[in-house]
Amino acid sequence: MRAIRTFAVGCREEWDNGSMEHQRIDVPQSAASIADACEERSAPRFTLLIRSAKLVAPTGEFICVIRDVSESGVSLRGFHALPVGEPLFLELQTGERHEIAAIWGRGYEAGFRFVNSVDVARLVAEVGCFPKRQLRLGMAFPIELMFLGRRIAAEILNVSQQGARIACAEILAIDQPVRMASANFPEVRARVRWRRNGECGVVFDDTFTLAQLAIFAAQLQQPDLLTDPECASAARR
Repeated sequence: MRAIRTFAVGCREEWDNGSMEHQRIDVPQSAASIADACEERSAPRFTLLIRSAKLVAPTGEFICVIRDVSESGVSLRGFHALPVGEPLFLELQTGERHEIAAIWGRGYEAGFRFVNSVDVARLVAEVGCFPKRQLRLGMAFPIELMFLGRRIAAEILNVSQQGARIACAEILAIDQPVRMASANFPEVRARVRWRRNGECGVVFDDTFTLAQLAIFAAQLQQPDLLTDPECASAARR
């Protein structure tokens, strides 16, 4: 499947969907030094392969990347400035969710402490209640479906890189090709894969890269996160 064209000009795409699990983020030495000084870790740090996760904030759900983790906390990086506020939860691809609190932040990077104790071995091994799957962002917004010369109103309930769950009064056929678009969403072609109780799941013909999905989520939920961050000294909350 092809990747959907970038729809946010000026935002950096530092990771590609296909190489997400096998690369590392190059952190400037100055940023790393400030972060390490602010964290004052009391527990051993486990350096991970880059793993995508979801940061659940009061303003919405956002894509982030886990850089490293210890029993006391975790270091995250975003495709934009990371949201703040309380409560904050880090949700993994297995469905595991951990409450976290911000400790330091600099640019697109931030350090958090775990509010409750965490089994680091379980987290690193990606053991959870459910099988690992692509991140789904719970974002509800209206959309228009186009098919067979018709246009009908629908609502997206959540979206991932490869598809979406939508609410629609119309009964759509399995494998029905549709086009989806709205003022908030770039036009994409998709096919219906399942339907149940007024909802259906669609799979995109052209997929989003992780960066595109992250930036789209920020545009829709908290646009101020996309402004270039002030590279000031990290400060404790």
